[in-house]
Amino acid sequence: MIDHILLDVIASLRQALEGALLEQQAVEERFLVDVFLGDVSFETSYSLPGEQSPPRVRADISLEWPTWSQSAYRSWSIGESPAERPELVIEVTLRLQRLATMPDPARVLRALGDDAPGLAGERLERSGPTVEQVYENSAAGPASAIEVAYQGAYRLEEAVLENPEKIDEEIRGVARWIASALVRLADLDLPFLPAEDADSSS
Repeated sequence: MIDHILLDVIASLRQALEGALLEQQAVEERFLVDVFLGDVSFETSYSLPGEQSPPRVRADISLEWPTWSQSAYRSWSIGESPAERPELVIEVTLRLQRLATMPDPARVLRALGDDAPGLAGERLERSGPTVEQVYENSAAGPASAIEVAYQGAYRLEEAVLENPEKIDEEIRGVARWIASALVRLADLDLPFLPAEDADSSS
């Protein structure tokens, strides 16, 4: 059984991302339950408005609600004092894709800067960039992409548990940062391969 606090965070995330004028990617939202461990996760993807398919830049956001967080939240909800406050693991992956040439990771990292979003006073930690190249039977050549992930834990303190509306303010800050990061990536002067919908319309 899923308690409402996770659904509150998901609703706040959707509202904040749409409030930042980002567009949800079609068929890119997933709600998963690990039937063996009991962990629950939510995944969604957003891009800048007006992007073609697939978009040049994309943000993949995932939330993980571990089983121990569920137990801690249940203890709190019935008046007990849990050993630890429940927390959500959040990951934001910024993806620059459909590139015609291999990107320079240092250039991408400079565009993103050293800033990172924070939740409950804790900054998300940035991982090293991942570069990929996909070869297809196409005269256009291989498509390249680069991803940079940010991950951290959102600790749900007493004030938030008692008043879930407080989630909205913190999530809005993350959404604004995501929108700004996607704009900075899209503004890089890089060569892109044609989008799939551009090919189909020609």
